[in-house]
Amino acid sequence: MARRKKKRRRTAGGSGKKRAGPFNAPFRGLDLPDAVPEGPAPEAPAGSRAMPEPDDNRRFMEAMADVTPIPGVRKIAPGNPDPGIKPPHPAPDDELEGVARLCDLVSGTAEMDITFSDEYIEGAVRGFNRKMMDRLKKGRFPVQDYVDLHGLTKQAARDRVTGFLIQSHQRGLRCVLVVHGRGLNSENHIPVLKERLPLWLSRGSVRKIVLAFCTARPYDGGTGAVYILLRKGSRGRPLRYTR
Repeated sequence: MARRKKKRRRTAGGSGKKRAGPFNAPFRGLDLPDAVPEGPAPEAPAGSRAMPEPDDNRRFMEAMADVTPIPGVRKIAPGNPDPGIKPPHPAPDDELEGVARLCDLVSGTAEMDITFSDEYIEGAVRGFNRKMMDRLKKGRFPVQDYVDLHGLTKQAARDRVTGFLIQSHQRGLRCVLVVHGRGLNSENHIPVLKERLPLWLSRGSVRKIVLAFCTARPYDGGTGAVYILLRKGSRGRPLRYTR
């Protein structure tokens, strides 16, 4: 009789071949770690350096990259300025004219030549005798009268100087003194009256009676005053000076 073939039992860890599935799974049977649950991204360490953000212009250009202008829209040109609108504090015409006049005096294009600095002022009509000017600068002519401008505004000081010089000329005076001050009590310590005085002496009716002027000697006021030499009036006397 033929022997029955014994069926072999497959053990749990047997080496028998398994039936291959439709897909190749090379990592089947390996112990893989469990999937990490999704959560917020970990924060960067405190010492790490963040990437710089693009500037506003770059962001704007990137945002406007696909934008196309609307056809048919015209650019609006700015309107012309309104001539009726003026600055809040416009300079008076006479003051602008005075500045131009002073520039002419300093540059030598006017009838009176003027030398002006922070401490010293000097002026004379063209062709004035140089020796007479030297005597005036040295204080050789006796001062016959004076006027003090301390505490006055520009306009009040100008009126005072004009009236004083005209009256002095009518009285026959030849050398007078105008005390304008050094501007120590004015804003920013600027001697406003001193800067304006050469202009006043070279304009209007006053310029017809002024021959020369210069900064006074220390005993007569120094840089805070000026000698003024007047022309001979109808009652004027010959100039006298000390040696």
